Amino acid sequence: MGAFRERFKQFVSSIHPKTRKRIIWTASILLILQLYFVRELIAAELLFGALFAALFLFVGLCYLVGTIGERGLDWAEIGVRAVSTTARRSYALAEELSKKPFRHPHSESAQ
Repeated sequence: MGAFRERFKQFVSSIHPKTRKRIIWTASILLILQLYFVRELIAAELLFGALFAALFLFVGLCYLVGTIGERGLDWAEIGVRAVSTTARRSYALAEELSKKPFRHPHSESAQ
């Protein structure tokens, strides 16, 4: 490892100072651009994730409303059947009561 470091120092010192400065600037600019690009990718992914979550919640809400609507129709059908049965019985009882006289035939006002 020491020999490699020594050879690298000799190589760097053999490069012209202006060229060395340009290489350092180019490498630092590329590093900064890479960091910026990664930050932008992370921000874009977070935005897409938030949009996907909002879309998922909207679709889930629509599904929930549809399911509740179907259950509501089932419950309404049961309620209508119960009410119609009760109404039929009440109508039959009212019809039966309407055929009977209000007073007994042997009461004072009937004579």
